[in-house]
Amino acid sequence: MFQWALVFLSGSLSLGTSAQDASSSEGPAPDSVIAAVVVEGYPVAPYGDTLFFIHARMGSLRPRERARAIEERIVRIGGRTFFDADSLKVDTLEGLHDITYGMELVMSIGAKDTVSSGLGLGELAGDRKERILDAIEKKRDVMHWVELAKQIALALLVVALLVVFIRLIMRAFRWTKVWLEGQSGKLIKGLRIRDYELFTVDRSLNVVLFLNTVIKWLVILLVLYLALPVLFGIFPWTQDLAETLIGYVTRPLGSILSALWAFFPDLVTIVVIVIVFHYVIKGLAFLRNEVANGVLVLPGFYPDWAAPTFQLLRIILYAFMIVVVFPYLPGSDSPIFKGVSVFLGALFTFGSAGSLSNIISGLVLTYMRSFQIGDRVRIGEVYGDVIERTMLTTRIRTIKNEIISVPNSSVIGSHTINYSSDAVGRGLIIHSTVTIGYDVPWRQVHQLLIDAARATEFILPEHSPFVYQTSLDDFYVSYQVNAFTKEPTKQSAIYSQLHQNIQDQFNAAGVEIMSPHYRAERDGNQTTISSDKVPSDYVAPWFRVRTSKEPEA
Repeated sequence: MFQWALVFLSGSLSLGTSAQDASSSEGPAPDSVIAAVVVEGYPVAPYGDTLFFIHARMGSLRPRERARAIEERIVRIGGRTFFDADSLKVDTLEGLHDITYGMELVMSIGAKDTVSSGLGLGELAGDRKERILDAIEKKRDVMHWVELAKQIALALLVVALLVVFIRLIMRAFRWTKVWLEGQSGKLIKGLRIRDYELFTVDRSLNVVLFLNTVIKWLVILLVLYLALPVLFGIFPWTQDLAETLIGYVTRPLGSILSALWAFFPDLVTIVVIVIVFHYVIKGLAFLRNEVANGVLVLPGFYPDWAAPTFQLLRIILYAFMIVVVFPYLPGSDSPIFKGVSVFLGALFTFGSAGSLSNIISGLVLTYMRSFQIGDRVRIGEVYGDVIERTMLTTRIRTIKNEIISVPNSSVIGSHTINYSSDAVGRGLIIHSTVTIGYDVPWRQVHQLLIDAARATEFILPEHSPFVYQTSLDDFYVSYQVNAFTKEPTKQSAIYSQLHQNIQDQFNAAGVEIMSPHYRAERDGNQTTISSDKVPSDYVAPWFRVRTSKEPEA
């Protein structure tokens, strides 16, 4: 419907674009001017048929812009799954009549819109409402079954594509399974840790095939999950559910990506710190190898200190690195993180009191150098060879092949005898004591003991054995024979052979190995002076027996 407009533009009458320009250039005009000038309107045709025209602008919106906006709102409201005709109403507010659907504005009608209609403001609003409602209902009646058929067809197409896609996925993973089985013994090999075969080839293949099956089903479930929002989005009444399902994925992913982006600068800092500490530790490892191999000599620093010192410094550096990195970790300032840290600290403090004592004792033993691996030692009542020394315990193999673990704190708390530390250089002195009566000349005993020591295997010939008389007891003399050896781990065999040789030497010399005891009955008893000091014509006196009838001398 067109109405005449009297607009004078450059001496010509324009019914097209000039009318629009005249409409756009008009400012606030008196009602008399509004009544006299009528501008060509723009149709509102949301479904192809014109419902009415828009002639006047409202606010910053020109007539054409108003018409397009009203069309979009009508189409959006009419396309909803559940449309309620009673929700389309006319509300009056500050001289305007608003046509609304629920809380959504459809169009506003002002005084300028009544010029071209000849109707009052209320009548015009009611007319526009009825036209809009009638157009929506007609369109819904026509499109309902057509749209439903399209939606069902599209859903069936999506399901068919989903089935095809799943079949392709299963075929791809079946091909992958066959290929993996063909790689048995080639790419897929057993896992061996030193001499222990953790995974055989067959076991490794079973693990890889199991992972292949798990990945297959995870991919299928992911495809199904992604297909559900597509299916739900086809039908208007399930579109909200589709948005919800998509949100279950997009919201966590968005949060994760946002957190990662925010964490990226701190991550770079952490990587730099870790790289710096890594190369510092590698430098210390190089120095450890140099010192341990004797290439680098540090005064007062023994080569066997290199490995434990490196371990100690590495632990300290890692602990310091954790302290430096900790503030950059996400959530490090949260109360939960702090609570967990306090709990772990308390657990470590109370649960490792004994272990910490052993660790400190192990460090002390390392730098005391009381013994080394392989030394023959006696720690308290434990006698044997040191076979292992850890941060917590020292393991000793006795001469009976018993493995005894001694806590390092007990090692520190008891005395330690090391038989091997000086044996290579100066030799270890083994000794044994015999007691012989005063009637045997001590020089003879010394010589017999020295001869027995020299006849013993592993006794050093360059160091002459010697004898000490350790005590002069009431009835006998204690003789201690001493000899040098460089085989501290063969002490039991050396002592056994030494004792055998002592017996042989004394028996060959006719000297009894005994500890005589005497009673003080001087009459009739032979003197206990050494035989080489007794006169050659000495005869032991007879016992004198006096009867009661014999007179006293």
